[in-house]
Amino acid sequence: MKRYRFLFLLLAALSMTSCLDEHPKDQLDEDAIYGSASDIYINAVASLYNYIGGANESEGLQGTCRGIYDYNTLTTDEAMIPIRGGDWYDGGLWNAMYQHRWGADDQSLYDTWKYLYKVIVLANKSLDIISNKSALLSAAQQEEYRAEVRAIRAMFYYYAMDMFGRVPLVLSSAEQLHSSLFQGQTDRSSIFQFVFQELQQVLPSLPDQHSNKEGNYYGRITQPVVNFLLAKLALNAEIYMYDDWTQGYASRPKGSEIHFSVPASAASLRNGDKVDCRKLNAWETCIYYCDKLAEEGYVLESDDSFNFSTHNETSKENIFTIPMDKNIYTNQFHYLFRSYHYTHGGVLGWGSENGTCATISTMKANHYGEADEDARCKMNFVAGVVKVDGHELLMDNGKPLEYQPFEVAQNLTNSKFVKTAGARMAKYEVDRTSYMDGKLQSNDIVLFRYADALLMKAEAKVRNGENGDEELNRIRARVGMPYRKATLDNILEERLLELVWEGWRRQDLIRFGKFTGAYDLRTPLQGESSGYTTVFPIPQKCIDLNSELVQNKGYVNILK
Repeated sequence: MKRYRFLFLLLAALSMTSCLDEHPKDQLDEDAIYGSASDIYINAVASLYNYIGGANESEGLQGTCRGIYDYNTLTTDEAMIPIRGGDWYDGGLWNAMYQHRWGADDQSLYDTWKYLYKVIVLANKSLDIISNKSALLSAAQQEEYRAEVRAIRAMFYYYAMDMFGRVPLVLSSAEQLHSSLFQGQTDRSSIFQFVFQELQQVLPSLPDQHSNKEGNYYGRITQPVVNFLLAKLALNAEIYMYDDWTQGYASRPKGSEIHFSVPASAASLRNGDKVDCRKLNAWETCIYYCDKLAEEGYVLESDDSFNFSTHNETSKENIFTIPMDKNIYTNQFHYLFRSYHYTHGGVLGWGSENGTCATISTMKANHYGEADEDARCKMNFVAGVVKVDGHELLMDNGKPLEYQPFEVAQNLTNSKFVKTAGARMAKYEVDRTSYMDGKLQSNDIVLFRYADALLMKAEAKVRNGENGDEELNRIRARVGMPYRKATLDNILEERLLELVWEGWRRQDLIRFGKFTGAYDLRTPLQGESSGYTTVFPIPQKCIDLNSELVQNKGYVNILK
């Protein structure tokens, strides 16, 4: 895949100029760009992978700031960016994230919407190119290329639906030719069903290969990636099938009453046989796709930290990653740089920003400083006196740098721990040969991994009236933690302990009915118990440009 990633600007240019002039004089000749099967793959399929990661704010599924990752992490009980005196106020952005006081005029939300739909637009353009140039492709190539693009598009619709609820569903370039914001919205349940069915349909045509390993399938959407997505979709089916989420948690559909058809055998999967299928409820469907990942050879690494090490391409646990190579890719990873104190970053040769930290409740869940401290705590967090290469770090005042996990507040301006409050991120191994203040590193960014699948399976089994102890305790046994009963409360806490810093916490809290409640230092907004903040508002700039868009319920009066 490395050889395909430098061509993304080509397709972007084609897409942007099409809105202005059907025959621009400076547009590259499509016959030259798409003159062979190889050209079509490189410029219409492989080029889309340039957008999985990112270098600009609000772009990329992970790695950058003010985008999908931040809205799924810094809005929760997991982590926050406190105001640190004159630092990190930023117009109240980070405090608003934590308090759920975001608005439709939030520029970062608008930029995130634009990013998601940019990739959807490009995918639609790619599908048209594959159709228009079909004479240059074999039937097998057409099927495989289309399947890969459709899977990418479905994944981006998944993220759009998860964040914004009701979003436009646009499936061709003809619909998007004269408008960057398209048409009115489609109900979330319909978007969900489209994404689920689209992924099921393309699954047999995708390569059954491990995407995280270097080689021809590195960083690509393969069958295991789609199986993980289908499991995640099924686990959240109660949320995604709930079109009026402002009616409260108790009114949502029941997973036991939501059903899906899944292939009864490997042969029926390959043949797309709709007759030879089984009907499963949402929880059984989640279990089914988690089991597929085990069949495909994914296992827990004996050392949890290896999944986030500098050279993690051989992990047997990682399923989908953003390939990182400081000499080849422009993808960036900001989170260590954004978290570390200036002294901490300085000894590593970075400029670091002294921002993000774990919440008090996260460190209490880890039993930090107690005899029964979770074994993952030291892997995931830097806390207490900071040492690098065995040496204590000294701040400018000559005192040791000591992060204070329990001194966090939303506004630290008047605190004596204004610069040192909060445990800092430590999940990824520091690449000591990285560039750009550690943002260009060699560690691939982990999006999906098998530990999450095991926890999904444990949860689905419990919700289905079964016993999930085995799956939960495989995760705990790996790090030497004692046996625990698989209750929903224990599973939610285990997801925090195991998956912290991986961008899943907002979705988890919503599924467990806890996102709109009080937690850590946050108190609920007035009326928030309705559930309206479980989706973000439609950006006002989008509504101003497209009168067909309607603001999400709960925000209408607040945002006037």
